[in-house]
Amino acid sequence: MTYPIFVSRNPIFYYGMSNNTKYIFVTGCVTSSLGKGIISASLAKLLQARGFKVTIQKLDPYINIDPGTLNPYEHGECFVTDDGAETDLDLGHYERFLNVPTSQSNNITTGRIYQSVIEKERRGEYLGKTVQIIPHITDEIKRCIQILCNKKKFDFVITEIGGTVGDIESLPYVETVRQLMWEKEQDCIVIHLTLVPYLNAAGELKTKPTQHSVKMLLENGVQPDILVCRTEHPLGASVRSKIAKFCNVTTDAVIESIDAPTIYDVPILMQEEKLDEVVLKKLHVKSTQKPDLTQWNQYLKRYKEPKHEINIGLVGKYVELKDAYKSIAEAFNHSGAANETKVNVHWIHSEELLPKNVAATLKGLDGVLVAPGFGSRGIDGKLEAIRYVRENNIPFFGICLGMQMATIEFARNVLKWKDAHSTEMKENTTHPVIALMDEQKSIVNKGGTMRLGSYTCKLDKKSKAYKAYGTDVIEERHRHRYEFNNQYKTEFENAGLKCTGMNPDTGLVEVVEIPSHPFYVAAQYHPEYKSTVMNPHPLFVAFVKAALAHKKATVVPAKKTTHKKK
Repeated sequence: MTYPIFVSRNPIFYYGMSNNTKYIFVTGCVTSSLGKGIISASLAKLLQARGFKVTIQKLDPYINIDPGTLNPYEHGECFVTDDGAETDLDLGHYERFLNVPTSQSNNITTGRIYQSVIEKERRGEYLGKTVQIIPHITDEIKRCIQILCNKKKFDFVITEIGGTVGDIESLPYVETVRQLMWEKEQDCIVIHLTLVPYLNAAGELKTKPTQHSVKMLLENGVQPDILVCRTEHPLGASVRSKIAKFCNVTTDAVIESIDAPTIYDVPILMQEEKLDEVVLKKLHVKSTQKPDLTQWNQYLKRYKEPKHEINIGLVGKYVELKDAYKSIAEAFNHSGAANETKVNVHWIHSEELLPKNVAATLKGLDGVLVAPGFGSRGIDGKLEAIRYVRENNIPFFGICLGMQMATIEFARNVLKWKDAHSTEMKENTTHPVIALMDEQKSIVNKGGTMRLGSYTCKLDKKSKAYKAYGTDVIEERHRHRYEFNNQYKTEFENAGLKCTGMNPDTGLVEVVEIPSHPFYVAAQYHPEYKSTVMNPHPLFVAFVKAALAHKKATVVPAKKTTHKKK
């Protein structure tokens, strides 16, 4: 790291020479879902492409300790890190863009902040003082923001503030940003994401929402350095100038964020807007290295110009909110590009799948993925889908609960154990082929107590999984309480369902396959969490390849028309 080349109020730092970590805070207002996570990840990608070491964290304003117990309909996917943290789905974006693992320290909730402060108060660490929002809560937030650099040196820490400015839940975070802007004046900037709507009736873009959102931020003592304006139409020079004048920023700091075809186009658009250059200028950092986005552009080219096309059915019970399966959907984008194939995902609600309609619903699909989940709702539909693809040799991929359902389906329809079940759904079944893990039996509190995080798995060298990974020892992330019951392992394997992936320390079954099937692979772990733009997950790549092969094998060639001579 580096040292300033001179001492002044505005020192200039060169990459590779400064000890000072730079902090970038990303706030939002007007409305939620403007894309703070994507903008944060895109900026991080541009800085990383210049050779800087960058990390991103998310500060979530809800009181829950983590999203692990939240309903997917409310929060979307719960993303799991290597160290077993249940986190916000935005951390998935961070990993997919940067190709760098995140950790517990990358996602902080208000619940965790208050829990830490209360525990300190109970231990007497505040020496009997009155515990207050300021300074105790804000000091704890500051500690969490800076803890990443205590573990590993970074040139930039990008912190996304969840919610919108003005929300009562977000006020302690905004106040913390205000304090840090004073304490680390030369090392902090604020990027404010706002909305510039277009009114059809007036035929023009309106800047008042942006002006009011900045005013609200100023009322909390924070002046944004850069404005990223979400818009459906180009801003134009006059609009940029107007926003700059009324919001106290330079014109070059008004960044247009127009609607993009995919989230992976955003780093390219932000580079065109020179967001990274403006950030470096505001932080007084000079970089002689231009962003190297060669691999990123190669990915975009393969993604946008596919040579093939397939249809994959995703069977789950949360399909109304596609963010509940965000990592799976993105893994298909990555693996599709790797195979130069467009993957059309068909969202199939498992509760609507019945014996009488399963054939019609799955007709024309080149592969079926049965998604993760918990509880008994929708499992009958998942079982029907798995039975159909197994009997009809359609490529199948099961994840977590999908693997457990594959085990139950095989037990019922091949081994003829009609009452086979998971003890999660039927505790007193006579054939508990899926059972509660031993270490889970004494647990009462449900939050953060599942088998979470990265564990080792050893693969059978004759398996399709081994062929996909190219190695027999892998590390994958888990999130479950129930497991394959090894008591029945011999019966399953003798009947044709092979246990091809095992935890070497515990003997837990991690992967099952049917070797005689074109592609029938189910994993207890979550491979989707580790798929990135630069490293598409091997199992997804193999599944897409198998689905493409299935499509080619089932396409009936058109008959040649012959014309008889008159």
